[in-house]
Amino acid sequence: MSNPPQPAETVHTSQRRFRYFDFVMAAFVTILLLSNVIGAAKVSFVTLPGIGMWEFGAGILFFPISYVIGDVLTEVYGYERARRCIWAGFAALVFMALMAYVVVALPPAEGWTGQDAYEQVFGQVPRIVLASIIAFWAGEFTNSYVMARMKIWTKGKALWSRTIGSTVVGQGVDSALFYPIAFLAIPAMGIDGWSVELVTTVALTQWVLKTAWEALLTPVTYQVVGFLKRREGVEVFDTDTDFSPFAKAK
Repeated sequence: MSNPPQPAETVHTSQRRFRYFDFVMAAFVTILLLSNVIGAAKVSFVTLPGIGMWEFGAGILFFPISYVIGDVLTEVYGYERARRCIWAGFAALVFMALMAYVVVALPPAEGWTGQDAYEQVFGQVPRIVLASIIAFWAGEFTNSYVMARMKIWTKGKALWSRTIGSTVVGQGVDSALFYPIAFLAIPAMGIDGWSVELVTTVALTQWVLKTAWEALLTPVTYQVVGFLKRREGVEVFDTDTDFSPFAKAK
């Protein structure tokens, strides 16, 4: 006689092995790195009716997907496992920045003509790299915290309210940190950059666009969350979780 199906788990999951967790974490880190390497520096445009040409950073198309996956991680596997993924992404970003700096700084061999192109693609402005790493860390942890808390408040219902609500806050923190750190002029310290008005305008625009983009992806999030919960047989509520980013795994 076959064993009856087990109920979805609603308690501690940090020691349990899941079939798909590693794949979700890999997707999270991969999209995070690629959106920073491939899309961060390119400015593209679309032509909008009644407005004309509208310029935007190409990375905006893919970076918000990391927030979608962050929502999936917290919703399905809980804050503790999402915390692991955020730290993995943070470490990957730091290593990527270090590797890019070292490789670009190495002297090119005689006859190799790709140095200028290499510097154009992988050359880094330390201030922007620092801003990106800080904003990612703070934004993702905020997003995951709000997601986990709202799941308790909503008793696991209205997933859309959690995915959008956590993104509004998380992306808000991300934009509020990244653009001032990366671009704000600080005359008293002799640092050139953008005006307060420009930083504020760009940060608000990116915040709205990223949040709207993730909201449009809500049906996809529902499908992925539903699939993983069915396959993993889990329903996590972080009722006794230590939400400190620095808490040790149990």
